[in-house]
Amino acid sequence: MMKPACIAILIAVAVARAQDRLPDPGPVKDTPKPDAAAQGARPPELVADKPVDSADPAPRQLSSREAADAVGEGELRQIVDILRDNYLQPDALGETALARAGLQGLLDRLGAGARIFTAGKTTERRTGQFRSEIISGSVGYLRLGALTIENIAALDAALDGFAAKPLPAAVFDLRATPHSSDFELAAECCRRFSPKGRVLFSIKRPKANDEEILTSRDDPKWRGLLCVLVDSDTAGAGEVIAAVLRAHLSAYVIGQQTKGEAAQFEELPLAGGRVLRVAIGEVTLPDATPVFPGGLTPDLVVNVPQGKTDEVLELAMASGGVAPLVLEKPRARMNEAALIAGTNPELDEMQENRKRKANGGEPAKAPRDEALQRALDFITSIRVYEGRADGPGRK
Repeated sequence: MMKPACIAILIAVAVARAQDRLPDPGPVKDTPKPDAAAQGARPPELVADKPVDSADPAPRQLSSREAADAVGEGELRQIVDILRDNYLQPDALGETALARAGLQGLLDRLGAGARIFTAGKTTERRTGQFRSEIISGSVGYLRLGALTIENIAALDAALDGFAAKPLPAAVFDLRATPHSSDFELAAECCRRFSPKGRVLFSIKRPKANDEEILTSRDDPKWRGLLCVLVDSDTAGAGEVIAAVLRAHLSAYVIGQQTKGEAAQFEELPLAGGRVLRVAIGEVTLPDATPVFPGGLTPDLVVNVPQGKTDEVLELAMASGGVAPLVLEKPRARMNEAALIAGTNPELDEMQENRKRKANGGEPAKAPRDEALQRALDFITSIRVYEGRADGPGRK
């Protein structure tokens, strides 16, 4: 076996031979620069302190929105002239065609701020009826329905009933509230929940140089935990109510991005019988939360097809409540009455399910209100957490 001293000598000789084959690096600097060999044997004059810029990226086609935002004012006319002189279909660039293209672009850009309807009033497919109930004996459920004086009065009565229990939590459902621009009634609804003396929201009308500020005037009728349900059809005053309740009560908003129509509109008739609806006043919140035109973003997004939401809303009104849409149907259980009668409910249910499957059918699944179920789950979680925080050993 080779001795350690011999190994050390051989390593030293190998290192020396390697150094003889390398050029003298010169004085050691703090940040040594690579020589020509390290740069792929390029001539010294081509070696730079920083990497050479790569080639320009390949051209990318701009979207119509990107192109319109990128070109300057002078280029706008230049592009139109170039197209008129060179495009293979000159008729597509006549004055009427350009006007139509301009209108299309404006409507796309303004979104909910300007829309054209075939008539001034559209048929509202949602019911406007108010409804309230208590789920599982501990959670109040409120469906506002249409924003009317009658429904506000019904809301008062329901909140008085909840306070008499009292109930620790409630769900405020705005999914069945049709579009409305009656922001005074929206403020009346918010006053049932918001602390006295708070600024609820304001309506700014730039053209009229006017701003209307709406505040809460009375003590709130509700002080417990609150969840608010919204969907993609929640628009106008409904969006404002949800935003205000979140701002002043820390209400937890569940559902989908709202429609983005929290503005005051004016409907102007057009010569052909159609109607141009244009936003003339914007609703703003004290904390500057934007609602128009992007809509209100919920705290918890529950993506449910709009058709399914409409189905459960209608079913709740027709079948006598929302509880069956969120509570599981109890399974058949053996009990004293069954023993006396000599029957077995559990076995009967099992045999019925087997018979249905044998005939090619499955047990019908009851519709579920997923957004409402999420609200109840959230309320349960908060109450469990608060119960633990107030438990033994906590101060």
